[in-house]
Amino acid sequence: MSQALDTPPAASARPEPPETDLAALAARHGLTVSGARPSLGAYVRQLWGRRHFILAFSQAKLTAQYSKAKLGQLWQVATPLLNAAVYFFIFGLLLGARKGIPSDVYVPFLVTGVFVFTFTQSSVLAGVRAISGNLGLVRALHFPRASLPVSFALQQLQQLLFSMIVLVVVMIGFKSYPDASWLLVIPALALQFLFNTGLALIFARMGSKTPDLAQLMPFVLRTWMYASGVMFSIPAMLEDKNVPAWLADVLQWNPAAIYMDLVRFALIDKYDSSYLPPHVWAFALGWAVLAGVVGFVYFWKAEERYGRG
Repeated sequence: MSQALDTPPAASARPEPPETDLAALAARHGLTVSGARPSLGAYVRQLWGRRHFILAFSQAKLTAQYSKAKLGQLWQVATPLLNAAVYFFIFGLLLGARKGIPSDVYVPFLVTGVFVFTFTQSSVLAGVRAISGNLGLVRALHFPRASLPVSFALQQLQQLLFSMIVLVVVMIGFKSYPDASWLLVIPALALQFLFNTGLALIFARMGSKTPDLAQLMPFVLRTWMYASGVMFSIPAMLEDKNVPAWLADVLQWNPAAIYMDLVRFALIDKYDSSYLPPHVWAFALGWAVLAGVVGFVYFWKAEERYGRG
């Protein structure tokens, strides 16, 4: 009796297979780790596959942005125009920031600067909140998270295109008529869009972990605006100042100033190449490629962490 009780029962369960066998079994049946970051090439293909969602999402956001306002989509144009009017009164009339710019050129100069800089400013601010402001979507659905900041940058591009209609009216009103040089706006804005998308991706990752960054960025962007020649010509303002040459170069070659100068050069008849820094197109391309590539890789590196924690 005691001998029977002391005898261990026969094993009824099969032993667990080694972990390597489980991995091989999963691979054989096409199973992957849930939420794992894909390779960079696979991620690009996934993002391209969501291109229709990106476009539809950007259009829906643009439509909803002013849906509760009585003037609706007109605010897309009215807001930058009102900003330009305020800057004209303060900087153009009170502070004399028109130095070096003909009086009949200053208004188109200012309006172009405000519209183009707003494009970058809005893309960055939207990028900061792209992940943290859409956590419900991020946690509920599986899709490449870069779709969100790219979509927000595309939304700002569409908004700028609406504003360009008013910008054309301003140009014609100040006797800058359409000619072949206006076609240069297309590559200039395309490069700026790539640059803005890179920034949106960078700040989307940073904002996903530090939501308070959204409160800080307006101050950073305002400082950037004042240093980029939105309201004045940088070479003219530095002409009589004892400013180191390297600082003048930094101010003229900063990307916001570069893209504004290119659009002004394309649209304004009297804004000729003497206002542009040397190698301006090379710098515009370099900034766009640098921001686009670095931003995309930087965002992709944290793909599996968005919406967690």
